[in-house]
Amino acid sequence: MNIFLRELKAHRKSLIIWSVAIFFMIVSSIGKFTAYAETGQSMNELLSQIPSSIKAVLGMGNFDLTKVSGFYGMLYLYLLLLAAVHASLLGANIISKEERDKTTEFLMVKPVSRTKIITAKLLAALFNISVFNLVTLILSVVLMGKYARGENITGEISILMVGMFILQLIFLVIGTATAAISRQPRSAPSIAAAILLVTFIISSAININRRLESLKYLTPFEYFRADKLLNGGGFEPVFLILSLVLIAGLVLVTYAAYKKRDLHV
Repeated sequence: MNIFLRELKAHRKSLIIWSVAIFFMIVSSIGKFTAYAETGQSMNELLSQIPSSIKAVLGMGNFDLTKVSGFYGMLYLYLLLLAAVHASLLGANIISKEERDKTTEFLMVKPVSRTKIITAKLLAALFNISVFNLVTLILSVVLMGKYARGENITGEISILMVGMFILQLIFLVIGTATAAISRQPRSAPSIAAAILLVTFIISSAININRRLESLKYLTPFEYFRADKLLNGGGFEPVFLILSLVLIAGLVLVTYAAYKKRDLHV
C-alpha cells in the first residue's frame, strides 16, 4: 500500500497537467464546432469535396461536423492520441524511474518482493489512466453537452470512452513491458513513444490507402475507430479479443522481465 500511495503522489502533478491539457483541447475545439455549426449545410458541401483519404487522416470520416456527435467523432482521434501518449509514458516511467533516479535501494531494502512492487506500480498506473479517462468523459459530456441542441450525446461519448480506456491499457502495458525489458531505463519512454508513433503512422497509412487494411491488426488505433463505434458497428469481437491478449501478454512480460533483471542502484 505504501508503494501504491507513493506512486500516486509521484505522478499526481503529471496527471493534473494532462487533465488540464484535455480541458483546453476540448474548449478550443468548441470554438471550431460553433463555426462549423453556423455555416450549416454549406460546410458539409465543402467537406464533401475533400478526398476521403485526407478526411480519414484528419479524423473527419463521414461525420456531420455541424452536429455535436459528428464533431466529437472527429475530435476523438486527437483525444485518443493524447490518451495513448499519456499511458505509454506513464507505463515506461513508473517502472524505470527508480533506476533512472538512482532510488532503487529505496525499494529493494523494503520487505516486499518484486512481484508486489510491480503489482503496486501497475495498480497506481491503472488508477491514473482511469482518472484521466473519467476526467475526459466528464469534460466531454459537460462542455460538449451545452451545444448538443437536443442530441443525446452522453451514451455515444461513453461508448467512445470505453474504447479509449482499452487503448490506454494497451499502451500502458507497452510502456511497462518496454521499461522492464530495456537495460537503459532512460531510453524506455523514448522507445515506448516510438512504438506509439509507428502504430499511429500505420493507422494513417491504412486510412490513406485501404489496400493496406490487412495491417489494421498491427495498430491499436484501428481497433476502436469512432466511425465504427458511432455508426452502429460497435466493438468488433476480434479486436476486443486481440486487445485482451495483448494486455495479458504484456503484463506477463512486465512481471517476468522485471523479476529477472539486474537493477542498477
